[in-house]
Amino acid sequence: MRRTIISALVIWLMPQFGSAQTPTLSPQVREFVSVDAPVVALTNARVIDGTGAAARDGQVIVIRDGLIQAVGKVGSIDIPGDAEIHDLSGRTVLPGYVMVHEHMFYPAGRGAYNSMTFSFPRLYLAGGATTVRTSGAMNPYADLNLKRAIDAGQIPGPKMDVTGPYLNGPGLPILAVKALSGPDDARKMVNYWADEGVTSFKAYMQISRAELGAAIDEAHNRGLKLTGHLCSVTFREAAELGIDDLEHGFLASTDFVTDKREDVCPPGNARNASLMELEANGTEFQDLVRHLIEHDVAITSTLPVFETYTPGRPPVSGAVLDAMVPEAREQYLRTRARVAVQDDSPWATLFYKEMELEKAFADAGGLLVVGTDPTGYGGVVAGFSNHTAVELLVEAGFSPLEAIKIATLNGAVYLGREDRVGTIAAGKAADMMIVVGDPTVDITDIENVELVFKDGTGYDSARLIDSVKGTVGLR
Repeated sequence: MRRTIISALVIWLMPQFGSAQTPTLSPQVREFVSVDAPVVALTNARVIDGTGAAARDGQVIVIRDGLIQAVGKVGSIDIPGDAEIHDLSGRTVLPGYVMVHEHMFYPAGRGAYNSMTFSFPRLYLAGGATTVRTSGAMNPYADLNLKRAIDAGQIPGPKMDVTGPYLNGPGLPILAVKALSGPDDARKMVNYWADEGVTSFKAYMQISRAELGAAIDEAHNRGLKLTGHLCSVTFREAAELGIDDLEHGFLASTDFVTDKREDVCPPGNARNASLMELEANGTEFQDLVRHLIEHDVAITSTLPVFETYTPGRPPVSGAVLDAMVPEAREQYLRTRARVAVQDDSPWATLFYKEMELEKAFADAGGLLVVGTDPTGYGGVVAGFSNHTAVELLVEAGFSPLEAIKIATLNGAVYLGREDRVGTIAAGKAADMMIVVGDPTVDITDIENVELVFKDGTGYDSARLIDSVKGTVGLR
């Protein structure tokens, strides 16, 4: 009995982000492990280190006890005699993704969401995401317990930064979201969930300025950050209140809506019209960009979910459809068929406008981070959409190296973890993915994931994906 109690305490008192020391893995985790040696040498690899620097061919990476011990040219690095050696000729090593708008739920239709605590952690890891920030929780205790189980080696999945329940005022037709009653309620909610263990917060569309300011103050008092998918509060107002991040690029901005009323979310057609007329190099937009940068506000790109609403875009792959339960597959295909024939859809303009605005923000020196937001009508599925997010950044005008940096180092910088993850460098956690091909030549090569290292343990991507076929939408 005493041993059981001590073991439980070890699990619950683990550092909130885990460490490079891999815990004892359960059998259900170990079945996906392909590389598990104290010392590993990856040889003849092409390395994209995540800093934006050019790829380097003919590299050796030495991993010891979960950390990167050395990186360098073949012949310049001594390979330890006890190393397990893997020849990566024809392959590229990238840092593990640090994705910062993720969820552990999936849309079930009519405002309902099902927890994906079985399939999504496996898919995120299989797709190369070694660190994720959830961005709003429908079932926060499930997310917290999932994180703890992953950290304890009981469940396969990425390191998690868990965001608390949505902070929102009255007016949202989602039964799982509480309506705040005022600033004091916002403070109470932040403190309660911080005590429960969440490490981030998210404000939502109908929050007031007073509630948002109170929530930001309390989060910052706890050393935590707060992001927002806003509407009733403008981006400029949120920056002045001290918000750390703004979700969905600029498509959630109401700064340019004519006659916007304070603390009121304007109708969608007014928001859309204001953005479609916005010029990326115009004075109005550039003034907002400068304001955000001066206030150290990051912007999160979530192009994958917007792509699903845009006519003329490609469908999801067969592998994504295979991952879904039949009902989820039918829901997605039925809705996509309607989207495909909407000739007058505002998304035919908004989607490409958002790409242009995100590029302009980054070019001005803003911190652009990226996530996938697996919501909408079900076309965004964990893991697979991580690659889509990077590919869409390239389509938006970023180079492959810039897009990879946004999905790795930039996310780590936002989370304050750049000293541990986000790039491939000696002393950092061995969080990396191995892909066949060269993403600097063809960015879609990032989809060819063979192996994903998290804290030096190598997981078989295909095996993880196979284990969740036919489950997305159910569990």
